[in-house]
Amino acid sequence: MPGPAGPERVDVQRRRTHRAGRRRVRQHQRGRDPRRRRAGPRHRPPHLVGRAPAAGRAQAGIDRAAGWRSRRAGCVGTAAHAPLHAAARAHLPRRAHGGAGGRVTTGGVRLTPGRAFTDTSRMTSYIGRFAPSPTGPLHLGSLVAAMASYLDAKVHEGRWLVRIEDVDRDRNVPGADEHILASLRRCGMAWDGEVTWQTRRGDLYEAALLQLAPHVYPCGCSRREIADSQTRLQTRLALPPNATLVYPGTCRAGLAPGKAPRALRLRTPLPTCVIGFEDRWHGHVEQDIATEVGDYVIRRADGFWAYQLAVVVDDAAQGITDIVRGADLLDSTPRQLYLQELLGAPHPRYLHVPVVVNADGEKLSKQTGAAAFDNGAPPAQLLAGSLLPAARFLGMEIQAGTIPAFWRAAVPAWENLLRDRGGL
Repeated sequence: MPGPAGPERVDVQRRRTHRAGRRRVRQHQRGRDPRRRRAGPRHRPPHLVGRAPAAGRAQAGIDRAAGWRSRRAGCVGTAAHAPLHAAARAHLPRRAHGGAGGRVTTGGVRLTPGRAFTDTSRMTSYIGRFAPSPTGPLHLGSLVAAMASYLDAKVHEGRWLVRIEDVDRDRNVPGADEHILASLRRCGMAWDGEVTWQTRRGDLYEAALLQLAPHVYPCGCSRREIADSQTRLQTRLALPPNATLVYPGTCRAGLAPGKAPRALRLRTPLPTCVIGFEDRWHGHVEQDIATEVGDYVIRRADGFWAYQLAVVVDDAAQGITDIVRGADLLDSTPRQLYLQELLGAPHPRYLHVPVVVNADGEKLSKQTGAAAFDNGAPPAQLLAGSLLPAARFLGMEIQAGTIPAFWRAAVPAWENLLRDRGGL
């Protein structure tokens, strides 16, 4: 007998079977109960451990239709503690040591991965990606991320896709996307399939927004208003000025009279929602998105799609199994895992490599004086001035006189590096 009709589901994710090398698309049709969706041994949904009080669950919009399995348990890991206010915590996710690690309040929510979360590439065809933003030409910092993701795909004999993440149109530099693609070609990094642009995929994001509708609400707050709220908290608690900007939930219960909607925010479960994952470089990482992030934007006030939603939808639609990127995105991963759960999308493996910084300790970028990649330089100069320094930054000492020889040496060097770190 079919179950009760669930909310409308849309096909924005690629489901993979438990057999190696085989993939299939699981269609979610109108009227089908998502709770009847069976996850095979290759990919089990992560567990929700602990449950919020009934009123809290209703307010947070925790919906069984998301396909989560929950069970009653006071705490997992360390003893229960009342959570600190988000602004009193470090802005990056915590690394837990021993057991489940971290803290969770009794009656809160904890999302932790099952085995399939950390073993995806072993059970299905590896698909990785490099997803630069066209805010300027390639430079050493972005080359490091491109090299790491490219080598990881080669080590796992998988596919390597390129996606231009141009969803933030105000920051895009005309011609930067083609310059980046030309730089990859000059470096000998050939991608598989067609390049995709986020600005051409709005229909997928609209479909995902419909699926997320029970968990989304309009917000009329400006960034200044949120910052002012944070400033008052910093004054009261003597917090550092660079503490994470956490949304205080002003519009969660509805817009104030006379306040116009600006952005769309995703509700996070209350009182806590600790999300943990195994990073192949950093080990176990976790973050309480309820108290350290708050309800976060999925569609911006300017009408553009937020990065968090776009990247999750694109990774699912392209069947990405492994994400290798810079550690500056480490604290975005728990938010993306939560979105993946709500959309019923698979969880890729993650590896966050260190980011290149300048003399002042700032992430290397066009804004901080990064030298643009010279597409007109001779191969020997590209090798000595770009590829070898990028490999050295990642911890690989490569001896090569040509670009093809560099890649022949770099693939086994990357494999050995990851094996030594336990992140292969």
